Amino acid sequence: MTAWYATLRRPLLTPPDWIFSPVWTALYIMIATAIVLYYRSSHKPRLWLTTTVLGVHLLANLSWTYLFFGLRSPALALVDIAILDITLVLLFRWFGKTNRLAGLLLLPYLLWVLFATYLNVGFYRLN
Repeated sequence: MTAWYATLRRPLLTPPDWIFSPVWTALYIMIATAIVLYYRSSHKPRLWLTTTVLGVHLLANLSWTYLFFGLRSPALALVDIAILDITLVLLFRWFGKTNRLAGLLLLPYLLWVLFATYLNVGFYRLN
């Protein structure tokens, strides 16, 4: 976390800073496993579209940290996290239809990103 982040007014329910690393580590393991399960499945409808949406999603995931912490812009990060939300809902549905476990592995990630969206909105409104 940056010194700038420490100065921000925080929305209600903001978790302590130490929680982010272990949560993201667990989520990234589940995301990677879900991706492997999806691509190892024999039946993959919309493969090109799913792969494209996954690429957009991963790029948005990587961009969020730079937009929020690097550029110090909760507003730009909010636009980015909206893209994360939309693409993740699609991936959750498509992965789940192809491989039930792959979809279930994305569920904690989806819930965390929706919670992060709430936090991002709060940081945008409060700061």
